[in-house]
Amino acid sequence: MIDLHIESQSSVPKYRQIVNAVINGIEIGTLKRDQQLPSINELSEEYYLARDTVEKAYNYLKKEGIIQAVQGKGFFIRRDGPGQLRVLLLINKFSAYKKIIYYAMVNALGPNAVVDLRIHHHSAQRFKKLLEENLGQYHYYVVMPHFYEETEQVNVVKLLEQIPANELIILDREVPELKGEYSVVYQQFDRDIYEALESGLDVLEKYQKITLVFPKEVYYPRDIVRGFRNFCVHYQKEFELLDTLMGRELQPGTAYIVLEDGDLVELVRQAKQRGWQLGQDIGVLAFNETPLKEVLADGIAVISTDHEKMGETAARLIQEKRHEKVKNPFQLIRRASL
Repeated sequence: MIDLHIESQSSVPKYRQIVNAVINGIEIGTLKRDQQLPSINELSEEYYLARDTVEKAYNYLKKEGIIQAVQGKGFFIRRDGPGQLRVLLLINKFSAYKKIIYYAMVNALGPNAVVDLRIHHHSAQRFKKLLEENLGQYHYYVVMPHFYEETEQVNVVKLLEQIPANELIILDREVPELKGEYSVVYQQFDRDIYEALESGLDVLEKYQKITLVFPKEVYYPRDIVRGFRNFCVHYQKEFELLDTLMGRELQPGTAYIVLEDGDLVELVRQAKQRGWQLGQDIGVLAFNETPLKEVLADGIAVISTDHEKMGETAARLIQEKRHEKVKNPFQLIRRASL
């Protein structure tokens, strides 16, 4: 509960006394992050306060990002203390490499920042709801705008325009239709894939064909396919595009590029069953670096952006209050599987 002592004769307005009591409770540790506060009615009845007074105090605390209203549940403490930088990270899905981005941001921003994570699952409707619930409660909004093509009648650009440009950082891909002085830390997927494969021409030469496994059921930018095709056509490499490896027999002399871990597991499993050696009988090139790929089967070669660098760059733009468009590094990491 709030340790509240209302002084009727004080020159400090009553709503401000409530605000000060909440802030003091956070500072001394009697109120902790995610702790629920009394409702407006409960507080007004217990301390014989006008409901409008309590509501004014709670609205002030919400505006300052100290508390959060959760529909149907009530009011909750949302940060560890006043004066902290508040950042909302809105991503499309949680995965090993998104985790790297999140922790890189958290570590780079330091202890005086709170980074809250929300997942929109590629749904424009869910993104709209998350934005409505959190707009005005953070200093910065860091958004990964990866959505399925059918955006459920929701204009994502118009939603992003609701965020003040100086508070918005776009991650992973540019949004050309969006205007304003916002920041971007982006990949250029078609060009990145092309140049990464080009840098590995010497090891790809030993394979008769290159197969890209591009899943239908999981979202990835179509620019990846365009960059892959451009490379194969330019360097006259035989190529194939599949949506899964499940139920398909591997072909020796082929280099496989896989985006999903499930297809990577299927590759390694089939190769092991046939007694094939990765990097000799078939090539394996995975998308997005993770610690597991570094150690699996003596090392899986990857083409990947630097996820840690992406998180650190976003943090730097926040700390330095800079508005820039920054191309994130992308490379081929050579390992035994290729």
